Amino acid sequence: MTGVQVIDADGHVRDRDADIRAFMEEPYCRRKGSLLPHDEWDSSMYGKLGIDIHDVPTRLRDMDKEGIEVSVLFPTGAFSVSRLPEKDYAAALCRGYNNWIASVCTESPRLKGIGLAPFQHVPAAVEEVNRAITKLGLVGIAIASFGLKEHLGAPTFWPIYEELQRLKAPLLVHNSRQGPAGEIRFDTFLFKHTIGRPFETLLDCAALMYGGTPEMFPKLRIAFLECGVGWVPYWMDRMDEEWEKRQSEAPLLKAKPSEYMASGNWFYATEPEESTLPYVIDRIGDDKILFASDYPHWDGMFPYVVSTIRGRRDLSESSKQKILGDNAKRLYGWEG
Repeated sequence: MTGVQVIDADGHVRDRDADIRAFMEEPYCRRKGSLLPHDEWDSSMYGKLGIDIHDVPTRLRDMDKEGIEVSVLFPTGAFSVSRLPEKDYAAALCRGYNNWIASVCTESPRLKGIGLAPFQHVPAAVEEVNRAITKLGLVGIAIASFGLKEHLGAPTFWPIYEELQRLKAPLLVHNSRQGPAGEIRFDTFLFKHTIGRPFETLLDCAALMYGGTPEMFPKLRIAFLECGVGWVPYWMDRMDEEWEKRQSEAPLLKAKPSEYMASGNWFYATEPEESTLPYVIDRIGDDKILFASDYPHWDGMFPYVVSTIRGRRDLSESSKQKILGDNAKRLYGWEG
């Protein structure tokens, strides 16, 4: 595997209020208290888990330990922007966050930032998508949809997708542990984290599919991150079965959902040790699966995430190369 450029398609920053506030305009930077809503759980188990990193030199040293050449940086707490009811404030927070992450990435060409857009304020979101990609040099737009009043497949959001497609930038679905909306039966973080992220991801996948996104925006690249890939074959079969009997309720689709999911423009990030990965490759191919470190979060595998994939005996060397680097280049438009 020597010579393979390893691209971390989904790393994270520890975005703090003070970081973002310093890059927000008046009067929004004067907001009292926390900038964003937070949930009630402590994922670190009171400091036992995760890495508390805020400086670029430490990140670069840790990337070297893993053998990662390029890391794509997603938010942590700022994903909660989708839960904000005030449209103008949500837009201001996205602008502030994007300004901040762009400044972080100026410290090293090995860091590529992902932007946020206020989906609850579509005109402002379209404007911010353009600014983030063309002016700030960010490489995609992420969304954690929890809290939005409409699903991601709704025509309301089509102007955002049209702009992303025009700019050849990807839509990155990266849900948090929140969800399903209104659920109150969780009594441990373990329970909620096990359920929340996959439920929201499957919901968003079905919403984008049944809403006709792959037909309306055939060149838009979409990725589903930090949920593994084992769900993909099941969801393909599930959606196909439902669609076959009720095609009139997804009138824009011209093919089975499974055909769109395996067509090449939708990507999925694997967990390094997923036992079902070879089966998923059999179903959809090895050119749509991404490597993601989740660094520095509590459930990452640093410093063994790259070596875990490289050491697998149930994957071909060609598949490893695509997963570790080549597919991320396609997702982010860095080919050629």
